[in-house]
Amino acid sequence: MKGLGKYWGWAVFAVLIAAWLTSAFGPGVLLTLSALSTVYFFFRVPAWCGASGREGTCRNNSQGVLMGCHLRQHKWQKFKLVVVRERWRQLARELFPNATSALATIGGVLAVLSGVASVLQPFWGKGW
Repeated sequence: MKGLGKYWGWAVFAVLIAAWLTSAFGPGVLLTLSALSTVYFFFRVPAWCGASGREGTCRNNSQGVLMGCHLRQHKWQKFKLVVVRERWRQLARELFPNATSALATIGGVLAVLSGVASVLQPFWGKGW
């Protein structure tokens, strides 16, 4: 995608926040917006790769904070950080190396929490 098209997830996230603040939408819409935001922030947002290499961290462009760059080894390295429990501390360091990745990580975590809350919302009603 070129231009502003690669930043569509920020608009979806803004609509998600507005939907929670106004309480005008039901849990299905909130869950859909949360899922779209989660996919965007973790797998589509423009970011740097950040995988460890011989010359330090990789500065190639990647899509999403959980994806590596065009190099296959970097994609596997990022995938192993998520799956292998002993690497979670390193994953936490790599998700917050700069402001762009930190904002994307925080947005993704908020989108996941929003999805969980939208699933639980019918059990507690709209009063919370």
